[in-house]
Amino acid sequence: MVDTENSLIYMEYIEGTSVREYLVTEKGQAPEAQAKVAAGIGRALGSMHNIDVIHGDLTTSNLLMRLESETVVLIDFGLSYVSQLIEDKAVDLYVLERAFTSTHPNTEVMFSQILEAYGETGKASKQILKKLEDGNA
Repeated sequence: MVDTENSLIYMEYIEGTSVREYLVTEKGQAPEAQAKVAAGIGRALGSMHNIDVIHGDLTTSNLLMRLESETVVLIDFGLSYVSQLIEDKAVDLYVLERAFTSTHPNTEVMFSQILEAYGETGKASKQILKKLEDGNA
């Protein structure tokens, strides 16, 4: 929250760990835990893209797991911008896919679960996922 009148920025401290760190723990490697994280990531990205925000740097280091509720929180919007373009949203997903394959081998099932949850949440998700699938992102 920003209070421009009083020149104040309010930030929330997130008690948790990055998804990157979580996925290498014993708990984070369990299929049911990965499915829960994947659903949370997909829903968070779908909600973000619904308001036309493009993250620009989606990696598992820029996704936090709240310890208390085990929900996913997006962080580090330093490269973010606003765009309604299907291509920009597909590129966001492509960047995350590359991050998964390079950082977390053998997580193809988890990434497909992310896309499934994204498809259930995103307004133009069919078009975005088609663009990602076509490789034109």
